[in-house]
Amino acid sequence: MSRIHLCTALIERGDRVLLVANRYRNHAVPLWNLPGGRQEPGELLTQTLEREVLEETALRIRVGELLYVSESYDGETHFTNFTFRAQAEGEPRPPGDDDHVVDVEWVPRAQLRERIAIAVVREPLLAALESGRRYTGFQHAGVTIIFNDKAME
Repeated sequence: MSRIHLCTALIERGDRVLLVANRYRNHAVPLWNLPGGRQEPGELLTQTLEREVLEETALRIRVGELLYVSESYDGETHFTNFTFRAQAEGEPRPPGDDDHVVDVEWVPRAQLRERIAIAVVREPLLAALESGRRYTGFQHAGVTIIFNDKAME
C-alpha cells in the first residue's frame, strides 16, 4: 500500500476563503480547492504547505495551527490531508506558466458548499468551520483525479 500526504491552507480575509481552481485531464471543468498539494520526500508538512501555496498563488504564508486531518482510500493508495490555518499578505495570483492552476479567488464562506464540488474536500472543511470537527475519514474517495503521475479515486 502506498501513502500520499497532502497539505492544504485555510487562508481567510474577513468572511472570505482563498480557493484555487485546478485543471485535471479527466474533468471537463476546473475543480476548486484550498491551496496546497503533495508532500515531497524530505519535506516537513509546513514546508510542503509554504512551497505549494507559493507555487499556486504567489503568496508567502505564515503557517498556523493544524485545523483538521482528513483521509481517504483509492484502492491501494491511502491519502491523508493535513489542513492548517495560514496567514498571507498581498493579493494572490495564479501562476502564469502553469496549466494546472487556472484561477485563484477569495470566495465567501456562504458559497463554499456550492463552489467545492468534491465531497472529500468540501465536507471536512465545512465540518471544521461549522462544528470544529478535527477529523473526517472516507473509506472511498468517490471521485477520480488523474494527476500527471498518479490516479486518485
